Amino acid sequence: MYITNNNKENFNAIFSHFKGVAWINGTHFFEGKKVLKMNDTINLDTYRKRPSSAQRVAPEAYLSKLEYKRYAMNTARTYICCFEKFINTFPEKPLLEINENDIQEYLNINARKGVSTSLLNQIVNSIKFYYEVVEQMPNRFYSIDRPMKMETLPKVLSPETVKKILLMTRNIKHKCILSLLYSAGLRRQELINLKISDIDSKRMVIFIAQGKGHKDRNTILSPNVLNDLRLYFKECKPKTYLFEGPDGSQYSATSVAKILDAARIRAGVREKVTPHMLRHSFATHLLENGTDLRYIQTLLGHSSSKTTEIYTKVSFSSIQNIKSPIDSLH
Repeated sequence: MYITNNNKENFNAIFSHFKGVAWINGTHFFEGKKVLKMNDTINLDTYRKRPSSAQRVAPEAYLSKLEYKRYAMNTARTYICCFEKFINTFPEKPLLEINENDIQEYLNINARKGVSTSLLNQIVNSIKFYYEVVEQMPNRFYSIDRPMKMETLPKVLSPETVKKILLMTRNIKHKCILSLLYSAGLRRQELINLKISDIDSKRMVIFIAQGKGHKDRNTILSPNVLNDLRLYFKECKPKTYLFEGPDGSQYSATSVAKILDAARIRAGVREKVTPHMLRHSFATHLLENGTDLRYIQTLLGHSSSKTTEIYTKVSFSSIQNIKSPIDSLH
């Protein structure tokens, strides 16, 4: 037995020395290992039943492992898509013979094509999932470089712009949809997943069941929005979901975006506005009004306070009292 200090330099030296010689299981030595929470069961039979083609497809073991580990359906789709594009770059090469150089060159090609940092990381995740999880080769591609994550600031609307957009909605249903996105800081998928029973008018909260990361949470229910919801309920009489399509099915994400875009145009707002910008505006306006960052984190459903702290960088109240040095010249 040989003992050395647990640090990055020693790990790099060990992995470099044994590269191409042995696979090293360092699972128990890495800190901060994420624990996956139990998600709903998924079924990937649609991928199994695809018509046969000349292209390579994700192996059955890949699909089965995604199902067994209960990955979110959207994540599973992304992994399968990325992994299949990758393996079809090497149509004749056995999967276990693909090496670090092959993968790094594939990533470099995609980077030169202008593929986003987010997608490059998803590609790496999909590849590592096969070798490290399906084939049980821990840290098989430890030396693969990940792209540097770019930090972008959320785009935020002014309260006046939000008000103009809400005033330009065509009916009570559309007004309630956009009002809830802004007043409660909802994600679009959370909005369309809302059921009538999730609106708690006695406690003045909205229950978000299994939001992003499969976490339950409560957020605030505005008295003004509640009044509009009561008018909407009397007029439209939804059965199960708070917002339903013409056939009683769950409202579509595309329809939400179209409602917002139409109201934005009628309000004379030139910049493109997305549903998520209303959520960003909710958080920023709360911060500007003096709400504690920890409360905002809870309302948004962020696991880490670092995620919520991004709004301090776009909050107008944090910079409006700073005096420009040019003003002292006059």
